Amino acid sequence: MGISLHGDLRTWLLQNNLDLPEEDVDDEVACCGFDGFPDEGSFFLGIRALERLYANRSTPGGFDPPDQPDNPFWRNEWIPFLSDQDGWMGKFIDVRDGRVGSWCVGEVTVTGEYESLAQYFDSVAETLTRIADGSYPVCRFTEGRLVWS
Repeated sequence: MGISLHGDLRTWLLQNNLDLPEEDVDDEVACCGFDGFPDEGSFFLGIRALERLYANRSTPGGFDPPDQPDNPFWRNEWIPFLSDQDGWMGKFIDVRDGRVGSWCVGEVTVTGEYESLAQYFDSVAETLTRIADGSYPVCRFTEGRLVWS
């Protein structure tokens, strides 16, 4: 990709190989992974999917649109780690400072949504705890699986 990964993301990827086996990869979709976690319609990216989505989002000038360097939709310093299947929305880590943000095509990109990848994963753990306690209204466990209402 031509950019150094942030330490948190590098550690996460070294510990969790989320790439699907080659025979399960669908070339018709922008990203592939394990659908449905951490929420319905999105998934954590494996290295191949991360590289593919990054290549789709990165621009020669370093940010998009080129006339908005202070408020871009996308910067090349942002590495996606979570996405929907089409690559239209997801979360990224900013390699400059480790903060986590989110993007969605047609909407304003949110930077600094979480101070770190660790803080983001803490929020996912809190959500899973609420699901397990039955206090998360749109999701439940059924036969050991997350089921979204």
